[in-house]
Amino acid sequence: MFKKMKLNYSSLEPVISDLNLDLHYNKHYGKYVDNLNKLLPNYSGSVESILMSIDSFNKKDRGSILTNVGGVLNHELYFRSMSSEPYTNNRLVSDLFKQYGSFDIFKSEFINSANKLVGSGYTFLVYKDGSFDIINLPNQENPYTYNYTPLIALDLWEHAYYLTYYNDRALYINNFFRIINFDYANTLYEKIK
Repeated sequence: MFKKMKLNYSSLEPVISDLNLDLHYNKHYGKYVDNLNKLLPNYSGSVESILMSIDSFNKKDRGSILTNVGGVLNHELYFRSMSSEPYTNNRLVSDLFKQYGSFDIFKSEFINSANKLVGSGYTFLVYKDGSFDIINLPNQENPYTYNYTPLIALDLWEHAYYLTYYNDRALYINNFFRIINFDYANTLYEKIK
């Protein structure tokens, strides 16, 4: 049985309102976990392992399984990508500086990429073959499907920000940098280095 991850913070005010965070975590993310449990009630592996063995599932269920697996994985990384006490002094940030020339250039490229995403989806900082990349994926597609290791996720579905920012998605994207949990992203990065 799949269980919801636990949040390691109680508030991200004023960047994301408590009501927005509560509805996003409990209703939207919770629904993907519930759906996955209904689709795969006896599955005992990890959520990630489902992606690697998708061909072993009934063909008619694969689309729903992939959507809900993506919904779980993407939301979990998104929630872990934020912190009420962000930390930006680690190997990941240092290596981002080396690749992009400065942290501000990385930040600008991430923000520009996120602003270009049309419709619903995510902007990810990913790692593959010795370098970082910033990619946009629609809906609940997940970077693992494309052999990328995701390090940071920014949820750009309207439910992630609308109660706090209404239609000002650009401000939400900019403010995300006030709460990015580079410490958690560094933990993921260190595992693959």
